[in-house]
Amino acid sequence: QVQLVESGGGLVQAGGSLRLSCAASGRTFSRYAMGWFRQAPGKEREFVAAISWSGSITNYEDSAKGRFTISRDNAKNTVYLQMNSLKPEDTAVYYCAALPSVYGKLTARHVDYWGQGTQVTVSS
Repeated sequence: QVQLVESGGGLVQAGGSLRLSCAASGRTFSRYAMGWFRQAPGKEREFVAAISWSGSITNYEDSAKGRFTISRDNAKNTVYLQMNSLKPEDTAVYYCAALPSVYGKLTARHVDYWGQGTQVTVSS
């Protein structure tokens, strides 16, 4: 079992930055790839970024490449999402997720565990 708790969401102007954190509990945290998904109102939950258990391999959705950076600290059982150059279309609830793999076209169906989500709102 892995429990995930996100923090760091909020309201930011377009062009600004936010750093999301996800604190995990459970002894098996380091065995999982970790990821971030987001869900905007009226839309399906979509993949944003993922990182391997070692932190050496990352996978990004196209709109996140060059703007978002995923990282993890296994000693602290924490995964981060640094979001720069934010756009209004990035507005969504962001969810932390534990995944069996970092590879491939990841979807919500691949997730083993979810956090409760944190709201990110980008104003224009």
